Amino acid sequence: MADFPSKVTTETSSPQPQQGAGRLRGLASSATSRMDVSFLRSVPAALMAAEMVLGLLHWALIAGASYWRVSAYGWVMFVAVALWILTALLFLVLLFSVPQRLSAVPWTMTVMMYNGVAALLYLTAFLTNAATVRQFQGSFHGQIGAAAKKDT
Repeated sequence: MADFPSKVTTETSSPQPQQGAGRLRGLASSATSRMDVSFLRSVPAALMAAEMVLGLLHWALIAGASYWRVSAYGWVMFVAVALWILTALLFLVLLFSVPQRLSAVPWTMTVMMYNGVAALLYLTAFLTNAATVRQFQGSFHGQIGAAAKKDT
């Protein structure tokens, strides 16, 4: 019977990944490692998600009407679109833990100021909507009235 050698080396080669696939896996793992999953389960994240859903509804209701008939609705549309985009960006900033990397920025004060300015802009958009809803007598009255109910 033949004696086995005292040292046996068994090496197998793994299949070479396709070009770019390794970089994609690395990018995905680094993106998920930077994502703050605990933020998604927090109350501020739920409120921001609700704000984005309601802001999108606000945007859709105004865009569905002929808002160009009354020049004041340009302001309402600007507030709806701009604050929806800014809220989505702020959500992504908080989700990807940017405040931990940029500690020089006072993030608590920044978020508080953003919410205060957004509340003021939404108030002015609501008042503009409520003051001009009478000018939309006809087919688009229901969509404009959904944002601000005023007796006619």
